[in-house]
Amino acid sequence: MWWSTTDLIPTVRRYRLVAMGVLRTLHWNDLSDADRTALCDRGLESGIPDSLRQQIGELIDDVRRNGDDAVCRALAQFDGVTVTPDRLAVTEREFADARTFVDGAIQEAVVDMIDHIRRFNTELMRRRGDWSFESEPGLMIGEKVTPIASAGLFCPSGKASYPSVLAQLGTPAVVAGVERLAIVVPPKPGTGGAVDPVVLIVADELGLHDVFRVNGPAGIAALGFGTERIPKVTKVVGPGSWPVTCAQVEMQRFGTATMMALGPTESLVIADETADPIRLAADLLIEAEHGTDSCTLLVTTSERLAVAVDGHLAVQIAELPPARRAAAQASLGVNGGAVLVDDLAAAAAVANAFAPEHLQVAVDPDAEADLVAQLVHAGEILLGQDTPFSAANFLIGCPASLPTNGFARVSSGITVEAFLKRTAIARASEAALRRLAPSIITLADIEGFPAHAAAIRMRL
Repeated sequence: MWWSTTDLIPTVRRYRLVAMGVLRTLHWNDLSDADRTALCDRGLESGIPDSLRQQIGELIDDVRRNGDDAVCRALAQFDGVTVTPDRLAVTEREFADARTFVDGAIQEAVVDMIDHIRRFNTELMRRRGDWSFESEPGLMIGEKVTPIASAGLFCPSGKASYPSVLAQLGTPAVVAGVERLAIVVPPKPGTGGAVDPVVLIVADELGLHDVFRVNGPAGIAALGFGTERIPKVTKVVGPGSWPVTCAQVEMQRFGTATMMALGPTESLVIADETADPIRLAADLLIEAEHGTDSCTLLVTTSERLAVAVDGHLAVQIAELPPARRAAAQASLGVNGGAVLVDDLAAAAAVANAFAPEHLQVAVDPDAEADLVAQLVHAGEILLGQDTPFSAANFLIGCPASLPTNGFARVSSGITVEAFLKRTAIARASEAALRRLAPSIITLADIEGFPAHAAAIRMRL
């Protein structure tokens, strides 16, 4: 244990009378079913009101009808950046300048990041390749795995720049072998339309030069429809704000495939009394600092630990810049907080109900395996306090663009598999077909398809 509980007993007693400093604290057993649902339900309907859906629908329709002109209008209206259609595409000169402007240490970190992501996805590609087996004598069945035809990658910007997101999206797409890849990224505010040079370094390292400076929702629409300068793609992926998520939802109506859903950020940490509260506080702040719409939960069996963590959060959060401090306070004190449970089985139940994007386990090593076996709904599971979210976000190599809003119950993070499709392949010998024929004919007759049956009868 990294801390003593003796000195915390008076604090715990006072906690029953006064609120804690940063964390909103909830006792799981005291919550009604409605309260539990409210905590765990982050459905799209709660984040995408009708007014936003209507606004995004109008923007999408404008892009569908007016192409690049509509994209430029959206960029001026929502990002305060005025560009003409001929300046939407990032130029080769901008790529070259990025190499000059970006510090060498940053470029080395980018290479390190891409290398680890490439290793993970290359191994996944090897394990998910073509396969076949003999189902019965003379009948071979299997799958052929091939890349999707094209993809659009959305790299968010605005509150900050996220070159790591482009690495997480672009590297598996390149490993998969997608033939046509296009990138849209909002320009940096107050720069007259400049794209973050570190984002361009990532794109250049991946050999991706079809990069366009576009407002987020308009960029999603432009990729789905295609414009005079932005190519049409079959699938669009990338995390973003509620307007970006809404645009992806709406574009599905027009036949564009998307990954659901990738934002806003959320995280959950399961901890017991053995966890170090100082590091625990630091790790809770990793995802909490993303934005005021983020949600961070500490699920713990130890009320003393929650009190200790809250004290360290108060100290550590004060060291953040004002915008990040406000985001963390909302993530931990309004949207999330500490959930106190009786045991680790209950902690697992809470985690599965929440289905977090990011999940970290900080418990006694002897209890870890049993706990992990009970965890079934999470975008990622990081084991131990030496595997913080920031390590996974930037460099470990496992996916960091992960499902949010409870979609971890039904989907996975973006890896090479997001850019692959599977085609079934089969071959039957004459002997095998003769063995199958009676069942085929019977089923064809039942369903009223005489040509199905005739094609088998004529071969006998």
